[in-house]
Amino acid sequence: MKNLYQRLLLLIAGATQLELARHVRYLKMENEILRSKLPKRVPVTPKEQNRLVKFGAKLGKALSELVTIVHPDTLRRWIRDSQQTGRKKPVKKGRPRTQEQIRELILKLARENDWGYTRILGELRKLGIKAVSRNTVKNILKENGLDPRPKRGAGTWDEFLKIHAATLWQCDFYSKKVMTLKGLRDLYLLIFLHVETRRVFIAPATYHPNEAWVKQQAEAFLEHTKETGLDTALVMHDRDTKFTASFDDVLKAGQVKVQKTAHCSPNMVAFVERFIQTLQQECLDYFVVFGEKHMNHLVSEMVAHYHEERPHQAKENAPLMRASSEPPKKKPKGRKASAPPDVVPISDIKCQQRLGGLLKHYERRAA
Repeated sequence: MKNLYQRLLLLIAGATQLELARHVRYLKMENEILRSKLPKRVPVTPKEQNRLVKFGAKLGKALSELVTIVHPDTLRRWIRDSQQTGRKKPVKKGRPRTQEQIRELILKLARENDWGYTRILGELRKLGIKAVSRNTVKNILKENGLDPRPKRGAGTWDEFLKIHAATLWQCDFYSKKVMTLKGLRDLYLLIFLHVETRRVFIAPATYHPNEAWVKQQAEAFLEHTKETGLDTALVMHDRDTKFTASFDDVLKAGQVKVQKTAHCSPNMVAFVERFIQTLQQECLDYFVVFGEKHMNHLVSEMVAHYHEERPHQAKENAPLMRASSEPPKKKPKGRKASAPPDVVPISDIKCQQRLGGLLKHYERRAA
């Protein structure tokens, strides 16, 4: 009896599902006919959208087969958005975020100094800022990619140059093919550059940069630094074999430390390398050089232009030597010194030239 009852229920259920499937197929066909007579896109109001979401959320996989008024993926997105809107946003717990101004100050102290997070915290305390802890400072530094530990040792290369620039010189050789009665020959220059002032000293050209010659130029260089008053504590050069031991010994005898660069590291003497590029591109590349006298003349004209006339971006576009050598202009009594005008008549500007017009600079005519 029990088995008969179960079979009867299954028969009724199967008949009901079959009947429902027929209803769905009919309604779907009728819907397709109605949709064919409407515009391709049917606008849906927010209220209608909510009704579609309410009933469509229960369709499951059948949604793809039944939905025609909008794309099935669109209805699925509406359903997801409605579910997310109904959820409550999680409440953040813990200490409030450190004020942005304090965070910026911590980063400023770290970037401008070699301090660790404990030293930075002490500086903050001295400034009256007590709202941060040691771990807060440490975490802020880590979040911004900064090492919270204090820096020790020699520091970065930029820091080394900045600290020693006033007493640091760099030197290097430059060679150029020149025309002689014996054909093309290599002519050499030895160039020294003071890093802080960018001023240069160039030894006379030679075909034979042997030990005796480089030793003589080292002595001439020391004499030049005494005459100009430029401090000299350290001279850097590469490992060119023309820099002999006697060259270094002369400098050391003059209380100057000699530092050789690492192998294949031209950037360690980048300042003098950059001047050599300027010398070459702005002057020597334009000439076929005939011998030592011709080379020395070209170089002396270029050096004078470089020191006294050429503006330098690293020195606020002022000439290297004119700014320091010219005496300051006295203000007339009873009058306020007026700023130079932004616009100057062309007639008040004159052009000065060297080397047949290759090297030019402009200045105002004297009043």
